[in-house]
Amino acid sequence: MAPELKIKEELAFYRRELCDNILPFWIQRALDRDYGGYFTCFNNAGTELVSTDKYVWSQGRLVWVFAELAAMLGEERFLDYAKLGVDFLLQHALLPDGSAAFLLSRTGEPKEPAPGSGLATSIYADCFVVLGLSCYARVTGNREILQFAGELYQSIERRLQGEFRTDPYPIPQGMYAHGVAMILLTTSQELRDAQRALGDLDHLQTNEKCRGYVQLIFDLFYKGGLLQEMVQPGQPGESLLERYINPGHSLECLWFMLHQALEDGDQALVEACADLAEATYKVGWDEQYGGLLLFVDRDGGAPRGEVGALAGHPMVRKVQQDWSHKLWWPHSEALYTTLLAYALTKRPTLWELYAKTKEYTFRTFPHPDPAVGEWIQIRDRQGAPMEAVVALPVKDPFHIARCLMLIIQLLERMERQVEGEAQ
Repeated sequence: MAPELKIKEELAFYRRELCDNILPFWIQRALDRDYGGYFTCFNNAGTELVSTDKYVWSQGRLVWVFAELAAMLGEERFLDYAKLGVDFLLQHALLPDGSAAFLLSRTGEPKEPAPGSGLATSIYADCFVVLGLSCYARVTGNREILQFAGELYQSIERRLQGEFRTDPYPIPQGMYAHGVAMILLTTSQELRDAQRALGDLDHLQTNEKCRGYVQLIFDLFYKGGLLQEMVQPGQPGESLLERYINPGHSLECLWFMLHQALEDGDQALVEACADLAEATYKVGWDEQYGGLLLFVDRDGGAPRGEVGALAGHPMVRKVQQDWSHKLWWPHSEALYTTLLAYALTKRPTLWELYAKTKEYTFRTFPHPDPAVGEWIQIRDRQGAPMEAVVALPVKDPFHIARCLMLIIQLLERMERQVEGEAQ
């Protein structure tokens, strides 16, 4: 069947998945109406709340989800859910130095993730606060919250000029990480969109920063037709951390860059991103068991390369030990990236990648018990569920809900286009 003839079927499928499977889980379990914010520390199966602590990373993400749902579905209740997180973050997230705490207690007191680790352990937490608050400001027109987000964004920019932390993915000294550039790209895009919606001319300058991050990603991390996760300037590039590819990160970043290409009318960037998506699948797809491997060598297969003085470094251990796992988030991101790239290029190969990703994803991750709902998010290479911690000890709906919403919005645009062409 031609892809254009399946749009209504695809739309119905994704609306059911979002509204009947994912959202009920979080609406019933996440909202802390006593102290504000959200509960996200569930076990992987979603059957047990294991902690009432609140990771600022996930609080900002859930604000984004609920604010965007309010805009997409036009239901006021989602703004009420978003405001629970907004008020909690405004009151508790910032430390005296203007950076965001990484972890808060249920009532909002900053906590060290581990004894002696400090409170501001990851600039990613700051970025997700900006992301969530910017979305809320855009949807509600709230200028005070936009100003808060803008000031935190400026604080992030200042810290990037010196030392900063990126827990739970520490960057070895002397290396640069693709994850930093990509989160700054999407954070900048969200802030830009809020600024533009509220008539703030700073959106022009922020969009220039978005373009700059796209260029930085290509200049630093584009090697051999793929996006490397880490680079060390001046080195031969043969170490484990310089050779490994994170297919999920690459594919997620590609839709950020595709959105920037649409913003700027840059068809050459569209084609470059489509090429990168196809190349990422060639090394990242598990031909034996299906699905995207978590980490691979740039030539395919298990990550390999020198370790040297970094033996025992947390990132080295993670790449070596977890490379074959199958996680929910690379697959949800891949669904949207391949469908968007197909819509923009009409390459049949991209539709094929989307179709096989959809088949594997919905065969593997959704919880088998509809009474629980959501997805069992971590699987081993063969697809069996695992009780493991990926980044934070949380069950985070961000990747699934965001990509389901983006896919629905894209399919709606595709449907309107097909109907327009038929008239």
